[in-house]
Amino acid sequence: MPDDDPRDRRYAEPSDAACALREIELPRGDVTEGVVRIGDTVRRPHQPTSFAVAGYLDHLERAGFDGAPRYLGRDARGRDVLTYLDGCVPGDPPEQWATTQELLASVAELLRRLHDASAGYLADAGFAAPYDAVWHRDRVRVDVPDSSLPPAELISHCDLTPQNVVVRRGRAVGLVDFDMAGPASRLLDVVNTAMWWVPLRHPDDLAPHWRSLDVCARLRLFAGAYGLDRPTRERFVELAIARAAASRHRMRAAAEQLGGGWARMWEEGVGDAIARREQWLTTHRAALQSALHERRRA
Repeated sequence: MPDDDPRDRRYAEPSDAACALREIELPRGDVTEGVVRIGDTVRRPHQPTSFAVAGYLDHLERAGFDGAPRYLGRDARGRDVLTYLDGCVPGDPPEQWATTQELLASVAELLRRLHDASAGYLADAGFAAPYDAVWHRDRVRVDVPDSSLPPAELISHCDLTPQNVVVRRGRAVGLVDFDMAGPASRLLDVVNTAMWWVPLRHPDDLAPHWRSLDVCARLRLFAGAYGLDRPTRERFVELAIARAAASRHRMRAAAEQLGGGWARMWEEGVGDAIARREQWLTTHRAALQSALHERRRA
């Protein structure tokens, strides 16, 4: 188990030089480029958030959570080195195989295990990022405060899009790309994950094979697999609407302040997609709320 300072951790390349030099480019994310696989490791460009993420990954390892990569240090080129999680990752847009109920339920179960393993991490420090690093949310100044969102109660991944979930034999087993990790509330993280996987978005922003899914039934399944209690379910839909409104402000701020992939996503219309999501959630508020309180059919 790691007990050293991640800032001092250096990765020793394997003695097999041919293996060490063979790089396989991995799919580009919305923001981070230049991610490659070398043997059983992944190399990622070092980020301002890297050491905060490394500390969190170390905690998950100590907590026995096996669904996250391990931070091994930095290589000779200064890149972050993490263990490679074997499995399939849905594309963008996610393929039809990613729509199964088994996979949906397993995503909720994996998220619950992550939250339980994360509980208490850095609580005494007010969720400040360790090792003189920052969390992603601290890199963006938002003029419109997120006062409608619940306060943080743990550290989490915060970005369980299909492209960040590793699947084996039809079940979610691991998470990758922890760049967005940071303080979160359990319910807000559940809402955000359900937004991608149920999905809780406007049909115009979905692939054709996702538009025909029974959203209410999938929401009920997801909530049950995570283990949401009744009081929490009462707050779910209103929080999803509030989250959409806050997300649009934050995405615009990220585009203006960080540029790069954030600016590209804004130029491609992500703000409009978020606005459509807010409108869709508002229109279907009653049906979604009812679904959360129906008994799951046998």
